[in-house]
Amino acid sequence: MKANLIARTAVFTGLILATGILSASAQTTVTITHSSPADSHFGVAAAAFKNVAEEKSGGTLNVVIQRMDNEREALESVQFGSQECAMGSTGSLGNFVAETRVLDVPFLFDNYVHARGVLDSEIGGELLALFPQHGLYGVSWLENGFRNLTTGTKSVNSPEDLRGMKIRTMENQVHMQAWQAAGVLPTPMAFSELPSALQQGTVDGQENSIPVILANNLDMMQKYLYLTGHVYSPGIFVCNPDFIAGLTPEQKAAVEEGGKAATAANRARVEQDENVGIETLRTRGIEVVEIKDRDAYRNAMAAANAGFEEQFGAELIKRIRDWKAQ
Repeated sequence: MKANLIARTAVFTGLILATGILSASAQTTVTITHSSPADSHFGVAAAAFKNVAEEKSGGTLNVVIQRMDNEREALESVQFGSQECAMGSTGSLGNFVAETRVLDVPFLFDNYVHARGVLDSEIGGELLALFPQHGLYGVSWLENGFRNLTTGTKSVNSPEDLRGMKIRTMENQVHMQAWQAAGVLPTPMAFSELPSALQQGTVDGQENSIPVILANNLDMMQKYLYLTGHVYSPGIFVCNPDFIAGLTPEQKAAVEEGGKAATAANRARVEQDENVGIETLRTRGIEVVEIKDRDAYRNAMAAANAGFEEQFGAELIKRIRDWKAQ
């Protein structure tokens, strides 16, 4: 009797252990990287995705958030399948999905309503539909915000003062071509290399959105901030297509819902940073220069427009410029 009891107990214990092992193995780990501090517009997006995706999947998704400054390497890792997902700017995305570079055309968008409306429209959907053929799955559009110019010791009173200056840009041909048209010597480099380049004077300045400047304390290495708003900088949330294909329908729906939550959190934080960021930067000591004549900068870069129309299609550019809320 005692032997039978021990045997039954052993079997019961084994079943419990086996069930636990099966439950653990049924949980899918989702590693997602982004290029900014946790308390940033990308950090809050990743946290929102984690909360919603884990909840909506019934706990079968385990989202692990990590920081990875090199966005190009992050996209390559997602493409190769060595990590599941990544969030970041679209600066390097054009090296993978060339068609997305159209969004980087200077002065393409009037304001946030215009930019977000285009990305949320069928235009944005058509671009996301191109991702799988390039080894990526586009979950949702995020944003950095409108980009502005900063400089160190050299001041800029008009676009003519930019001629011959070395300005760090993303590794993005559209940005580089636009700055070249304005007489700038664009100096592309990974974001992780930017702080030391500014400190050492390797470049005279850089251009980024207010949220990026704030989150990464770039004002500590710069003296002037010019509110040029010359380019709207989208962000992107991508995953590996094979990873997505391997999810259950419930898990895939959870990822999509998490993507929507990430976009909402990201945009809300960008708005918050934009609203308070300029005054915050002023209190930190950077001189903020309002640009009264943005058309002067638009005209300075206009020589690149013919090339953009040839590259992306004049019809698509016009379609984006003319978009109106329905």
